[in-house]
Amino acid sequence: MPGPSPTPRPTSEDTAVLVARLVDEVARRLATETPRPSAEPAGTTPESRGSALLRLRVLTDVKRAVRHLEEQAARSAAECGAGYPEIGQAVGMSRQGARRRWPGLITNGTHHPTHRPPYRST
Repeated sequence: MPGPSPTPRPTSEDTAVLVARLVDEVARRLATETPRPSAEPAGTTPESRGSALLRLRVLTDVKRAVRHLEEQAARSAAECGAGYPEIGQAVGMSRQGARRRWPGLITNGTHHPTHRPPYRST
């Protein structure tokens, strides 16, 4: 007797729509929970200028956090043996695009990422 059929995986588009809804909900909540400057006029709507700017700031912070998580996932994939072609395919770009986004992740034909210290000006 065959087992239950596997649950179908959501498409990339389905995932993107779901994540966009969740992030928008979190951004709106954080923007409404953050105290507004006293200069904002009383009786403004939830989508006032101040709320919209707070939401924009939250979304910028979310984007930064996602980039950091993406970097960690790319390094983890490389440590597990993935090459630039696979990493690029996972993010919808070419091998060359992945190499440009994460230079030094895979070097000399080995799958050992190199540590790159952050750029600091002198």
